[in-house]
Amino acid sequence: MRGVNLNYFLRRIGMFFLVVFVAASFNFMIPRLAPGNPIGAITSRMAQASAGIENGQAMFEAYRERFGLNDPMYVQYVRYLWNSIRFDFGESLSAYPAEVWEIIRPAIGWSIGLIATSVIITFFLGVTVGALLAWKGTPKWVQMLLPLTMIWGVLPYYLLALLLLYALAFTTGVFPMSGAYDSSIPKEFSWAFISNVAYHAVLPALSVVLSSLGLWALTMRGLMVNTIGEDYMLLAEAKGLPRRRIFWWYAVRNAIPPQVTHLAIALGHVVSGAILVEIIFAYPGLGYQLYQSITNSDYTVIQGITLLLAVSVGFAVLIIDLIYPRLDPRVTYVAESSG
Repeated sequence: MRGVNLNYFLRRIGMFFLVVFVAASFNFMIPRLAPGNPIGAITSRMAQASAGIENGQAMFEAYRERFGLNDPMYVQYVRYLWNSIRFDFGESLSAYPAEVWEIIRPAIGWSIGLIATSVIITFFLGVTVGALLAWKGTPKWVQMLLPLTMIWGVLPYYLLALLLLYALAFTTGVFPMSGAYDSSIPKEFSWAFISNVAYHAVLPALSVVLSSLGLWALTMRGLMVNTIGEDYMLLAEAKGLPRRRIFWWYAVRNAIPPQVTHLAIALGHVVSGAILVEIIFAYPGLGYQLYQSITNSDYTVIQGITLLLAVSVGFAVLIIDLIYPRLDPRVTYVAESSG
């Protein structure tokens, strides 16, 4: 791969696995440091629902033995790491004997669709707006977009989601308040189902896009200002090339690589914000499922979701870091690793 040698590649892979190991370790310890007992919480709810459980203590001990909670902490930790390597998260505590994968697998697709769509729209829209703001001859109405986008950028995801929910769903009824699709529509690959899914995803995606758009546009504008003064820009203008070609192939193309680095840094923030958005809109993604698992003290599902999110963000950052020299020939990691 251009700009990356084997030593750097192996070090980045090693760093990725180190990050996953640290994330998995915290993922194991934090729920167990929290007050309360998962099995006790489940049996307590069962007792309240049935006004008493016959042989409740025996059931309590059987559950602890089944999930290995009677073993020493280091034994639980080693077993957890070994199972995590195989992506085996065991059974759910609150929905036993359902497997954790059976619970989180349907939510993965919804989260990927929402987050990926929101990030792509925000990235390209922010880059375009920011580039136009710095370009000479841009209409004045376009230059007014940055202050508008920055207004929404000061609001966190969840607060903007609440405002959109109240204004466009609760008050006017333009969009649905919750869910990912109408239950009356058959869940099949058809235009009716796809359009209904897109209709339900508008508000969750819009809250993520509006919260991030201003920062992307502001950053891109600063990069474009520096790029416009470069010698190759002056040479392109002197050759008499079309202004549209100069704008896209000389200015934007050379200003956009640092935005890719920003994208890698912002992924964790976007994912965490999208989790809260899913909770607010009851969108059936990993964030909403995580909220349900926290409510039910389902530690195994919590561990599965958080580890999956950490691995996904870490892997995305790894891929972006490795392909960056392909996007910007000026960047190389060969000299650094060979020295």
